[in-house]
Amino acid sequence: MTVGSEVPLADSRNIPALLAALRTQQRSCTVLVTGTPGGSIHVRDGLVVAMETPGAPGIEGLLLRSGRIGEPEWSAVRASDTSHEHLAAELVDRGLVGAGELEVISLSALFDAAFALSLAVPDSWEVADPVPTLYRNAGVTPERLLGEVSRRINLLAGEPGSVAALARTRMRQASTADLPGTVDRLPARHQDVLAATDGRRTARDIAFALGRGLFAVMLDLRHLLDRGLVRPHAPATDRRPSTAARIAPSRTGPSPAAPGSATPSAVAPSALDSVSLSLPRRLPGRNSAPAPRPHD
Repeated sequence: MTVGSEVPLADSRNIPALLAALRTQQRSCTVLVTGTPGGSIHVRDGLVVAMETPGAPGIEGLLLRSGRIGEPEWSAVRASDTSHEHLAAELVDRGLVGAGELEVISLSALFDAAFALSLAVPDSWEVADPVPTLYRNAGVTPERLLGEVSRRINLLAGEPGSVAALARTRMRQASTADLPGTVDRLPARHQDVLAATDGRRTARDIAFALGRGLFAVMLDLRHLLDRGLVRPHAPATDRRPSTAARIAPSRTGPSPAAPGSATPSAVAPSALDSVSLSLPRRLPGRNSAPAPRPHD
């Protein structure tokens, strides 16, 4: 049940303030965020249950790209629930994913999407009626969500703006001619990230290719950077989405750098590294609550 939908969202200067107001009113709605990457925030009774954004793999991407379930099984699940209101239950009932495992994946995708959205300033937002989405968790408070985003940024930050810059910088493998055996001693997950680092992909592209979270991939890239195994291929990209392939390559050792290729010494800082998920100007008539419905 949606409570207090007729009450205006008084203090909604940015997304954290908006989520706090929705929490107070115990609202159920979908917040549509425009921009790059943009996305959707799904709120049920004031708690955030899911986020979807092109900036990070969602539950579907994590399940399919990782090989946890196959395309035929996923297509069958979607066909059985055209409303998409019971996808989580279908996955569990068919024995494709355990209930506990799906809850972990659901929360992981939620936190990862919040992290991805925090790395850029959206253009605008709009509170709309709730729409069906795939999730299996009890929901998290805005405070817990922002606390986790802050923790992740602090783990990755080297200097102001460095996290956002790292997320959008294309990486290439460095020459390991002087480091025999180094790659073979890396954990499997680091080898996978290294194999996917081809000079064209950003951390986001690698995350989609491997079916892993954006934050986890960025942690591994930071480790590989610190060991001198990868380096920025070019200055940070502009705001247009990357067109690099999202298919993970086979795990192989890194190739030597091309002779005479440029080797920038550090990732350029950015002013977009912010935990606040701050928003730009309001758009008249959009940043307001929808009219109450008879069943609310």
